[in-house]
Amino acid sequence: MSAIHPEITDVLSRTFKVPVAEILPDSTMDSLDMDSLAVAEFAVILRETTGAELDPGTLHRQTTLARLTELLHAAAGGGASVGTAR
Repeated sequence: MSAIHPEITDVLSRTFKVPVAEILPDSTMDSLDMDSLAVAEFAVILRETTGAELDPGTLHRQTTLARLTELLHAAAGGGASVGTAR
């Protein structure tokens, strides 16, 4: 999918024990059984691993991994915070 997607996959599989087969572009945090606390922790880990800042509320339980990848690419390319997810 992108250079960021393997990082997302790595964090989800190692930290949150999500089976790699379930980590698909159209997967949402909700479909991966991540509660609000896990989603918040995921956002922090992504910031630490990618350096991309996401605005609070950008990553929520209905955000797809494809959308998250777009947001991380935008944040990495622009060097600024990214707005809320669709």
